[in-house]
Amino acid sequence: MAAAMLGCWSLLLGVGLLMLGNGLQGTLLGVRAGMEGFETATTGAVMTCYYLGFFAGSILAPRLVSRVGHIRVFAALASIASVAVLYCSLFVDPYSWAAMRLISGFAMAGLYVVAESWLNDQSSNETRGQLLSVYMVIQLAGMAGAQMLLNVGDPGGFELFLLISVLVSVALVPILLTVAPAPRFDAPARLGLRTLLSISPLGVIGCMGVGMAHGGVFGMGAVYAERAGLSVAEISIFMAAVLIGGVLLQWPIGRLSDRFDRRLVITLVTFAASAAALGAYWATAVDFGLTVLLFGLFGGFSLPLYSLCLAHANDYLEHDQMVSASAGLVMISGLGACIGPLSVALAMSSVGPQGFYGYLILVHGLIGMFALYRMSQRRSVPSEEQGPYVAIAPRSSSWAAAVGPSEVREQFDREAEEEAAQAPGLPPSAALSQGS
Repeated sequence: MAAAMLGCWSLLLGVGLLMLGNGLQGTLLGVRAGMEGFETATTGAVMTCYYLGFFAGSILAPRLVSRVGHIRVFAALASIASVAVLYCSLFVDPYSWAAMRLISGFAMAGLYVVAESWLNDQSSNETRGQLLSVYMVIQLAGMAGAQMLLNVGDPGGFELFLLISVLVSVALVPILLTVAPAPRFDAPARLGLRTLLSISPLGVIGCMGVGMAHGGVFGMGAVYAERAGLSVAEISIFMAAVLIGGVLLQWPIGRLSDRFDRRLVITLVTFAASAAALGAYWATAVDFGLTVLLFGLFGGFSLPLYSLCLAHANDYLEHDQMVSASAGLVMISGLGACIGPLSVALAMSSVGPQGFYGYLILVHGLIGMFALYRMSQRRSVPSEEQGPYVAIAPRSSSWAAAVGPSEVREQFDREAEEEAAQAPGLPPSAALSQGS
């Protein structure tokens, strides 16, 4: 593992810098939109454009990588992302920002594809799961740290836009100077929606709902906080809390899902997220510190849902289906993310800032109720036959989510077969049968 980390440190450093820049950009635009007097629905439409661009980039960027290579695509897209944020500081109007958010989303999707496929190539089957987990922590920690950068300048000026541009541009340096050769790239195919629904209805509905929820949180969280009257420092803490919670509870929840019926874990986690969001709504009128704590708990319960839904679907897939099915599920989550910001904006426009929490409570509650329904329709996969939970960051591309879990599952199954075959007192065939 240490050797694998040493071999891809430049990629991880570059990703960390990208997340600092991209995480700050989303929050900054949400705060600045309020300062400029944008209507809530207008801001929601602007934020939705990022996810539309990300969705398009997830489809088109792999084709670019296949044609011109990793390094050229990474350099070009990082430059485009850097220019797009500077443009937002020069032309402060909804139409310009919507166009730039669309471009930024496309560029970031391509950057994730490059970084994640390269990371996968630098790892082995034995280290891939650990590296993906480290990568997830770097992503979420980078986004959390980005919220604190909101305090180093005036959101009403141009300094923070310049800082974002610098961070994205500097992220190029460690990756372009890496001595590791660019990997061969094969974009994963995707199964059709009807096939995915027949294999794992909860996986499909869960990924769609999780995308809707996370798109709403990251697209409109800062907008809600600004509308609720929080200061810039309080907004940065509020947005960082949800990410820190996701880092802290990712592994405990994942380990529980490896030991028990994943549908039960999904049910409990979604209802817990709804309860935490309800508590944060109540605490808003009581104490800011309590609000941050409860919103952090919400993030701790909500962010692992993305990986839980992918792992649940993988439990019902054959090995040769995992890559294409996982890629399709991530695209479904991307579609949900496109719906999230605008839906939250409409809820806030209808009932006020509290519509932000109402939306999150509703979406997570519906996922939990559907999981309960599915538990009544099909027997669970025995816990000993479930594949391992693999932590995947919510903003990862379909490449990492598709290839990573399937290859980790293959290694997991191979190790289980070896252990079963070596069971004392039994011939290999009988031991393997007993182990399965």
